[in-house]
Amino acid sequence: MDEPLLQWLRLRESADARARADALTRRIIRVLAARRPVHILDLATGAGSNVRYLALRLPRPQRWLVVDRSGVLLADLRARTANLDIDIEVRKMDLGSLDGSLFEGRHLVTASALLDLVSEAWLRSLARHSRAAGAAVLFTITYNGRSSCDPAEPEDDWIRELLNRHQKRDKGLGGPAEGPDAPATSARCFADEGYLVERAPSNWQLGPDDSAIQRTLIDGWAEAAREVEPEHASAIQDWRERRIAHINERRSHIIVGHDDLAAWLP
Repeated sequence: MDEPLLQWLRLRESADARARADALTRRIIRVLAARRPVHILDLATGAGSNVRYLALRLPRPQRWLVVDRSGVLLADLRARTANLDIDIEVRKMDLGSLDGSLFEGRHLVTASALLDLVSEAWLRSLARHSRAAGAAVLFTITYNGRSSCDPAEPEDDWIRELLNRHQKRDKGLGGPAEGPDAPATSARCFADEGYLVERAPSNWQLGPDDSAIQRTLIDGWAEAAREVEPEHASAIQDWRERRIAHINERRSHIIVGHDDLAAWLP
């Protein structure tokens, strides 16, 4: 299971980097300007794409604590961050519930492509622990439930609705996931803890040169849709074949809606 996930994380890294809301990153850089060294917690770090992106932009020196449940992904992270000249502590652990000790002494808490997988209770715990540490936060590439495909197919809206239902299933992070509601719920949770919150779009804009990630995306959407309504597997497969044909003919453009969120204490 870890190897396919590793391949997916490698595939999406450039799309994530292009999509990120640079203005929010710059805002957090200003918040952290006086911190030396900067102590950073990266949750569900995966193969480290968030580390690689932020390490080149945040003030230095930096001391990172990166946490993930997969030893395979953490090993890949070690190999691919060795040249960044930053201090990284790697911790293998499950994040089904948050350990407050992870947050102690942290100036920044961050994650990428995580918040739509967790429950509201988990988000409230995240906000409380971040507040107790006095940390700023930066969360990127959170799915917001919106997408569009060009050329359009008649079933596109239906498939998106099935995907959004699937995204709300329990992912083992505190209960049913917030899924497309995560950007709004996250903003509310941090505001309730006294944070100043800013959100900005970070949409994937995928064109013909992104054929590999488009194919993986369409396959994933079709699989999720079949899990929600298996009785419509044939219609879902027909939709998938037409979408893949658009990709193969280099005429497919897909937008996937995400939000970035930055928050800091006044």
